Amino acid sequence: QVQLMESGGGLVQTGGSLNLSCAASDNILEFNTMGWFRQAPGQQRDLVAVAPLIGRTTYADSVKGRFIIYRDNAKNAKNTVDLQMNNLKPEDTAVYYCNAGGEGGFWGRGTQVTVSS
Repeated sequence: QVQLMESGGGLVQTGGSLNLSCAASDNILEFNTMGWFRQAPGQQRDLVAVAPLIGRTTYADSVKGRFIIYRDNAKNAKNTVDLQMNNLKPEDTAVYYCNAGGEGGFWGRGTQVTVSS
């Protein structure tokens, strides 16, 4: 069973940037999809970005052009999945979760991102 550990969350002002990183305890090449989801207070958990092993990355419309997911599929990869977040907005405030294998797969414990106005 893979374990996922998120890092990089914090408090940032509107327009700022953060880079979230997810470290997996197992080879991420075993998972067709690796991604990031987020959950704001009182809201459901929503997809932010998903990177398949093969194929096109998917982004939520609200983050397109601002967020970039990077999944290192190289043979000697560090088993990490990063989420570079730029031009952050208050509505990006949420707990961000790393995911392996889709919604029925494995989840990290989450990292808090707070964007002040």
